[in-house]
Amino acid sequence: MHNGISKALVVLAASMISTAAFAQADAAAQQQVAQSSSSTALDQVLDRVAAKEAEYVKTMRQYTPLVETYLQEMQPDQTLGEIPKNDWYHLSRLSLSNQRIGITNFAGKNDLSAPDQKQREGFVTRTANGVGSALTLGKMGKGPQYGYMSAGFDSMVLVDTTGLNRARYDFKFVRREFLGDVRTIVLDCAPKRMKGEKHEDVRFLGRIWVEDEGYSIVRANGTYTPAPKGSAFFHFDTWRINMGNGLWLPAYIYSEESGLSEDKKHNVHYNFRAQTRLWGYNATRPDNNSELTEVMVDAPDPVKDQSTQNTDASPLASQRQWQREAEDNILERLQKLGLVAPPGEVDKVLETVVNNIEVTNNLDVQPEIRCRVMLTAPLESYNIGHTIVISRGFLDTLPDEASLAAVLAHEMGHILLEHKFDTKYAFSDRMLFPDNQAFQRIDIKHTPKEEQDADAKASELLSNSPYKDKLASPGLFLAALQQRAPVLPNLLTANMGSSIVAGSNKGKKGEVLAGPAPGTLRMAGLQSNAPKLETADVKQIAALPLGGRIKMDPWTDRIEISKAKTVPLLSARDKMPFELTPIFPYLTRNTTPAAAAASKSTNGQ
Repeated sequence: MHNGISKALVVLAASMISTAAFAQADAAAQQQVAQSSSSTALDQVLDRVAAKEAEYVKTMRQYTPLVETYLQEMQPDQTLGEIPKNDWYHLSRLSLSNQRIGITNFAGKNDLSAPDQKQREGFVTRTANGVGSALTLGKMGKGPQYGYMSAGFDSMVLVDTTGLNRARYDFKFVRREFLGDVRTIVLDCAPKRMKGEKHEDVRFLGRIWVEDEGYSIVRANGTYTPAPKGSAFFHFDTWRINMGNGLWLPAYIYSEESGLSEDKKHNVHYNFRAQTRLWGYNATRPDNNSELTEVMVDAPDPVKDQSTQNTDASPLASQRQWQREAEDNILERLQKLGLVAPPGEVDKVLETVVNNIEVTNNLDVQPEIRCRVMLTAPLESYNIGHTIVISRGFLDTLPDEASLAAVLAHEMGHILLEHKFDTKYAFSDRMLFPDNQAFQRIDIKHTPKEEQDADAKASELLSNSPYKDKLASPGLFLAALQQRAPVLPNLLTANMGSSIVAGSNKGKKGEVLAGPAPGTLRMAGLQSNAPKLETADVKQIAALPLGGRIKMDPWTDRIEISKAKTVPLLSARDKMPFELTPIFPYLTRNTTPAAAAASKSTNGQ
């Protein structure tokens, strides 16, 4: 009996071992199936991403957006961590054709990437060294002189033009992540190096975020590799915004390098931050074609003119109307180019400040003063007749309403003093010029003497305004601006009007002209109202970073005041006056189709 029990136990143990083995084998088989299924699912996702990216490259060829790159080279600072030591700026219109970056340059003469040597000769741009050539990412000629190639930053809108696919890249799933309201699949990408491949073939190395409905890339973070000899590829973080059903187009690029060494012999090191912004994909056109297509039927009365004036205009009214027509022609052209935002809520905020100054000074300005916003980063304001234009960069960095009032009061000074505005622009043919010649063809600059007189008038207006007891703030802003002016010349160089920093006061024959001394800031007298500038004081906010206040729709060019939450400052390093920062937009899906088909620039033809 004992032997029988022993045999039974042995059989039972063997049976248990056999069952466990089968269970283990079954679990391994299930895991293998799951891994195979997961691998298959990932492959399917990658194939859809590759197809979508190829479609994206074709789509980008339909558009010619404006591209603005502003760069600040940085240096260590004991109190603030890092501060700018110089800057670089470029504004152009981008076009893609046959996997090539094309540029219509606004700041200089020609296309950086033009194939014709004659087109490249004489090209100038606002480089870190002032005005000079910028044909390479590396050093220029002999010695430590160097520049930045704008096409290098523009190319960051593309991940890989020849194919971001499994044959050319190794992909690794990282996680799922929400970017705003958009759920994304995060993937790491590393290029495969295949036999017989040319070393010059440039690939992307980094991470991509793919939205999980249409499988479009919405963010790309990394660099290109390998870098050509004598130059460098920079790291970048590109964000694409949804501009209609399934249409994701690039809007923001942040690039940064810290300690990148390219030429040890001449001690060339890159330490910079740069923001590249794209807009004007389908800018609202200031036309009234709908009036020609709307048909009225069965009208009970004949069509009548709705204007209240039923007589000819007086000579003075005619003169003002003629001036207004010149203003409108310029604004219409600048809006069509994408340089000025369409009328909107931000304009009304600015006009409210103007109205506050008018009311308290008992002014009745006719025609009424209007305000518009220029979409570029350099700090500038100017008047086109009775229309005040202020740049996005200025609005970003001004710390409060009193500082804004000081800028607007200066332009009101030009208007009230009736400084000359050339009404030749009332002739519409004056607006027929290539897009990139806008800054040269539209001359609205004032003389140094007029700028000085406008300052005096602005001080008078502010002393009677609701802001008269708050002028310490604009004074502090100007003190901070004066401190940074020597190292940020491109931020303070106007594209359209007169720069906020006075230039040379010598005439063509060397004579000294009336006006402020070179290097003097506009409204410099307000600095006497300000307390001492304390860069280490966390509570003293003299100026804000770039890009924090104005939010722009890159499809329509419409702007609004950002509703971003205020983050408490922990140290003086968090203040970052006039400085660039990374960009983290809140992504959403726009279920409404894009407002109109892609339209290319007329280029003045």
